[in-house]
Amino acid sequence: MIEQLRLIVTRVAEAADLGAALECAVQGVREAMGVAACAAYLVDPSDDYLVLMETDGLDRKAIGKVRLAPGEGVVGLVRERREPVALEDASVHPRFRPFPVTGEKRFGAFLGAPMIHRGKVLGVLIVFRRNRRRFGTRQEDFLVTATAQLAGVLAMTLARPDGRIQLPRGPQATYVQGVPGAPGVAIGEVVAASVFAELDAVPDRTAADTEVEVTAFREAVTAVQAELIASGERMQGLLPSEAHSLFEVYALLVGDESLATRVFERIHEGLWAPAALRDAIRELVAVFEAMEDERLRARAEDIRAVGRRLLLELQVDSRAPREFPERTVLVGDEVSLARIADVPRERLAGIICLRGSVLSHTVVIARALGVPAVMGLGDLATERLAGHSVVIDGYIGRVFIDPAPAVVAEFARLEREEEALTAELEALRDLPAETTDGTRILLYANTGLVSDIEPSLRVESAGVGLYRSEFPFMLRESFPSESEQYETYRRMLEAFAPRPVVMRTLDIGGDKPLAYFPIEETNSLLGWRGIRVALQHPEILLAQLKAMLRASAGLDNLSVLLPMVSQPSEVRAARVLLDQVLDALDEEGVSVVRPPLGVMLEVPLALFGLDALAREADFFSIGTNDLTQYLTAVDRGNPRVAHLYNHLAPAVLRAIKHAVDRAHQLDKPVSLCGELAGDPVGAVLLLGMGLDHLSASASSLPRIKWVIRSISRAHAVELLERALSLPDAGAVRSLINSALEDVGLGGLVRAGR
Repeated sequence: MIEQLRLIVTRVAEAADLGAALECAVQGVREAMGVAACAAYLVDPSDDYLVLMETDGLDRKAIGKVRLAPGEGVVGLVRERREPVALEDASVHPRFRPFPVTGEKRFGAFLGAPMIHRGKVLGVLIVFRRNRRRFGTRQEDFLVTATAQLAGVLAMTLARPDGRIQLPRGPQATYVQGVPGAPGVAIGEVVAASVFAELDAVPDRTAADTEVEVTAFREAVTAVQAELIASGERMQGLLPSEAHSLFEVYALLVGDESLATRVFERIHEGLWAPAALRDAIRELVAVFEAMEDERLRARAEDIRAVGRRLLLELQVDSRAPREFPERTVLVGDEVSLARIADVPRERLAGIICLRGSVLSHTVVIARALGVPAVMGLGDLATERLAGHSVVIDGYIGRVFIDPAPAVVAEFARLEREEEALTAELEALRDLPAETTDGTRILLYANTGLVSDIEPSLRVESAGVGLYRSEFPFMLRESFPSESEQYETYRRMLEAFAPRPVVMRTLDIGGDKPLAYFPIEETNSLLGWRGIRVALQHPEILLAQLKAMLRASAGLDNLSVLLPMVSQPSEVRAARVLLDQVLDALDEEGVSVVRPPLGVMLEVPLALFGLDALAREADFFSIGTNDLTQYLTAVDRGNPRVAHLYNHLAPAVLRAIKHAVDRAHQLDKPVSLCGELAGDPVGAVLLLGMGLDHLSASASSLPRIKWVIRSISRAHAVELLERALSLPDAGAVRSLINSALEDVGLGGLVRAGR
């Protein structure tokens, strides 16, 4: 049955719309289980009724007509219990509600299971037998497995307001609910962030000339076959005969007439060659995966490999140039820094990530650029969105797909109000960040690219509170040399001199991989990251430290920050390397001032071991992004749990306050450089904690300055005390949002002025 289930899920995933998806699901389940009837009900969010949406075996005239109130019928019982219900004879159950139009009364045994996606019951899948023989454990297990997988796949075809299913009801606007990323609103056109290196990332695109597409595919087949044959000849005698024969097998698969026929059919239906290849490969893979012979099933992966190789050949020329619309919205599972950098800044309107959370690395970049972002949309087919128009609301994490004219008009109005708000914030540029009761706060900029310099200078920041040195590494295809790093660091230090610049040493691993230095781990977020990598590869850290110190010569505004520190021995080891670099520069006649060496507080062990760390470190910087992740035990890049990640959780706030209070008692400077500082709500709470230094993206600083100038520290302390007594992050945000509305700052936490 497993192979049958895979085939059902594949067909449902490839369905053109909701109706086709449900049809594939009920027909496939009925056939696989050998039952008399199968039916699918979905929850209608407008009235919370279960609606019969598709059936195979019941009377199809009932589709859309049978509506069950919450708790009504045995189908409602399945939804109510949120678990399978098996009945030997459904008709004698007290909750049974026969509908003459469906013909259910003529059946006996009943089995139903809920379709649950992210904790929400989307609907119920039911099956009937004609006799009264109760369904066995094996059948129940299959239906439960089927509904678990189908729930996620079906959700791809549905818009989900507030996590609920929106049934198709004509031209009304639908949206997908995600996680708020970077604030702002945007209207634009979707561009897939992938460079289409994978078949699943190929977007639908209409063929301008079918003959050109046919010729392109034929030429790709010829080229790949020639390459495989040539490769086989080169490897003759170097591989065992069984392995060497794969070259011949692949060459035959590439030229398979069945594959070519499927591709040509789709091209003549209007698709360009890469999308036609994508669909043909999917179909062939599904066929082989459904076969009972294990050796034949294994050929499915061979077919995928052939498809990927043909796709690469189709992309060799410039037939698919990366052209960006005037209002580009990048969409992908994870939108990398390199993909963001591909888009001219003036054309980048927004970012949508199917995975990730409010504090993923992509959000950090989006906020630095002042670009709205929505995260954690989950199971959507990226290739199906390419070319569609969307509206993004980064404040509440909502994405409208192909919005109605009224929706576009409303968000165009909100965009104009956002522009007016930006103009008001510009007027604060030369004014100090000082509370209404006279407390001065120093605001620093978080940067990572040379292009960040001008925006950071324009907002009159007090310096750089966090320079993310990994960004230049992520844009390259190999490690930059010491001299190349020197040029980058010198530009940054010179631009801000004499203002201080805190440079964090290379922080890779986890959600910041380097393509040329792969780190393969089961749990990368708890593995080889930050200082752990640097100390095991001292040649990388030594080169970076030397470049930083050389760049600081004559400027003396450098501080060095160590990421992912968990214990004092790591700081001592880093200090030894720093001393080694200072000695080397002294021998070379380069005079530099020893920079302060700081520790980033983002590992709970470090947070509660400040006394020992204070003996080794010159200053502390609290990194709330990872700290929140570790305190909440939530992978912020996992869409299944990203909603549980929140830096406003009272327990997280108490941990941060503990670090601030203890650092002050130890007489160590402490700042906060996480994205919490760039959140207007977070700024109020941090002000109440007594932090005098905040560091956030340049685009956030004017908003944070406005918050500080509109509230007293005494009021912030009072709000913090109330926040720490609240039960959850939602209550904390509501409290501070209301306080901001009261002082006329509502436009900082929602769309519009």
